[in-house]
Amino acid sequence: MAEAARGRAGERTAAGPKGPPPSNAVAATDDPAAAAIIRAAVEVMSRHGYHGTSVRDVADAAGVSPGLLYHHFGSKHDLLLTILDRGMDRLVRDTEDALFHAGDDPAGRLRAIVRVHVLAHTKSRRESLLGNTELRSLSPAARALIVAKRDTQQRMFDRVLADGVRRGAFTTPHPVEAARMIVTACTAVATWFRESGPLSGEQIADIYERLALDTAGHRG
Repeated sequence: MAEAARGRAGERTAAGPKGPPPSNAVAATDDPAAAAIIRAAVEVMSRHGYHGTSVRDVADAAGVSPGLLYHHFGSKHDLLLTILDRGMDRLVRDTEDALFHAGDDPAGRLRAIVRVHVLAHTKSRRESLLGNTELRSLSPAARALIVAKRDTQQRMFDRVLADGVRRGAFTTPHPVEAARMIVTACTAVATWFRESGPLSGEQIADIYERLALDTAGHRG
């Protein structure tokens, strides 16, 4: 019966005139119904908030039944946690990869991770906004999980700034605060960036790379 329901859900989603936009919270291993639910949840929750969105709202937007949503995620809370957790995993993984390929120069390393962070928040604005506004909606244990991953991301910036100061490439007397300021500014891009705006995400990343080096007191 569950297989038949999934089949009908896939047919309804595919047949709809226009489904929810793509989301980086969707995994390659998700079946079509689960992927549609995640995309719908990101779209609806980013518009109306977690508490302003019902399970039926998400199910209707995904073209599935509420029962099928519970089959895949157990609860609306679990669905939100999946979205935030996958977003943080992707951000941390991409930042680690950027550091691995950035070489040894402190300025190059800072540029690399700033670029990843900015582009993540321009390409996935809705997911980023959910992460910033709905962390409070998670249970204490789920919130601790996401905060721990945020701390992992922050520590990469902390280490790059501290290493740059130690090696004389950065002159800021406040590397910890500078790192926090840079991460906060890069994250906040999601609140105002628009694809229809005068600057592309790549151009914003170029600007923020320069601003980050200025904040670090780069000896350029």
